[in-house]
Amino acid sequence: MSKKDFSYALANPLTAILDKPSQDFQRVDFLKIIEHKQIERITFHYTALDGKPKELRLPFSSRREAESILADGERVDGSSLFKGVIDVSLSDLYVVPEYKTAFLNPFDNKSLDFVCRFFMERGNRAPFAVDNILTKAYELFRQNTGLELYVLGELEFFLINERGRKTYPLQKQQGYHEAEPFMKSGEILNEMVRYITQTTGAVKYVHSEVGSIETIQSNMDEINGKSAEQLEVEFLSKPVEEMADALVLGRWLIRNVAYKHGCIATFTPKLAEGVAGNGFHFHLELKRKGKNIMVDLDRQLSESALRLIGGLCEYADSLTAFGNTTASSYLRLVPNQEAPTRIFWSDRDRNAMIRVPLGWSNVTNLGRVLNPQEINELESSENRQTVELRTPDGSALVHLLLAGIVMAAEWGIRDENSLTLAEKRLAKGDFPKDLTRLKSFPYLPGSCDESSRILLEKRALYEREDVFPPSVIDYVAKILQEEKDKGLSKKLKGLSGKQRLDEVQKIMHKDLHRH
Repeated sequence: MSKKDFSYALANPLTAILDKPSQDFQRVDFLKIIEHKQIERITFHYTALDGKPKELRLPFSSRREAESILADGERVDGSSLFKGVIDVSLSDLYVVPEYKTAFLNPFDNKSLDFVCRFFMERGNRAPFAVDNILTKAYELFRQNTGLELYVLGELEFFLINERGRKTYPLQKQQGYHEAEPFMKSGEILNEMVRYITQTTGAVKYVHSEVGSIETIQSNMDEINGKSAEQLEVEFLSKPVEEMADALVLGRWLIRNVAYKHGCIATFTPKLAEGVAGNGFHFHLELKRKGKNIMVDLDRQLSESALRLIGGLCEYADSLTAFGNTTASSYLRLVPNQEAPTRIFWSDRDRNAMIRVPLGWSNVTNLGRVLNPQEINELESSENRQTVELRTPDGSALVHLLLAGIVMAAEWGIRDENSLTLAEKRLAKGDFPKDLTRLKSFPYLPGSCDESSRILLEKRALYEREDVFPPSVIDYVAKILQEEKDKGLSKKLKGLSGKQRLDEVQKIMHKDLHRH
């Protein structure tokens, strides 16, 4: 980032005030900010085992107190934040701020905020903390492959509001990239994006999504009778660890802006039958020394990209344990809803588990085609090819899912069988019309119960090199089993129309705010 970038309206305000990039922030810089902005408290953010952001507010009345908070962090009850993993007799943990994550809280102008990491008694990182698991997985990946893994996430959510004017109604399943006045949430969406961009520096674009519900039917008073509009925030490609924090903060910011405007934002996998659910897609990009290596000299997918795909195929069924964690997840993974049901990959097919989107591999500076008066080429324009994993949904445990994806990528790059597996899982020819070919691909799990069983069977894929602690695998398996959705599909088929609708709504809406 150049100094000129600091002055842009959506740049992190701290970089503009301090005139330096966030990775260079030091404690003395924050003391300047505290004096300049008359800050009264420091707020710590951290992600607990349940995947939800937590916070701790620390007021201070002297420079010494502020310095102590920034230098040493604070003590928290780990047995509450990591219930079932930490014993109450050994519960204390330290939370320590990572300086490069600093931001000004958009909802509290007297607060300076940080993302924190968990540390143990002797100053070592807590091995069961979800962000530390991701860090360890990524260290293993870089050490064993010599590559970097960049990721961008797509946050889909429903914005729920009181039913307003009936003018310019959105038609069912017709909301994709709709413009105002058909799309009604533009002002709120702009505010969300402003805060996410200033906080994370990672927003690529935003738009309305396919789903819209004129009147929600629910047994929950919070949403019954209200309308819903589906929206999406897509992020810029960032190193995987940075992306995990950006997505968790993004969900926190979206919910807070919605609440400020008297609305509800939910990332729940499914809100209504016949309406698109909330996917949580991830685009993956391999780099070497900062340069994309996803295509070869012939502009075809490189061997490394194919190995990455092979790794994702190997891990696909067990990854649902981290990416699809509620019973309603499996009401979204149904045919013809742009959601995968089988393990395969394809070019640009949105029903595939892994999609290879356009990535400017064969063209650059397209603007000059339409604007011949432009005489300058953008020299930094480069290949941006990715592969997209479309399985996860809004119930995902972000850090654990990304740690699992990193493990899959590392396996794919290193294991000799990954190329063969990628070829075996490729859907080509007259697909998806070729149903015989479709039926040759294995199914993804159809329930939390099945996903839990597969995770326990394949736990060695995650526990190798001591990346995932066994207690965390056991925890995830347990929360999946607690959904008690074994045989749910068969049960729903046996219910009458009204009984089935009531049961489905209970399943879909019970986890409205879970993650």
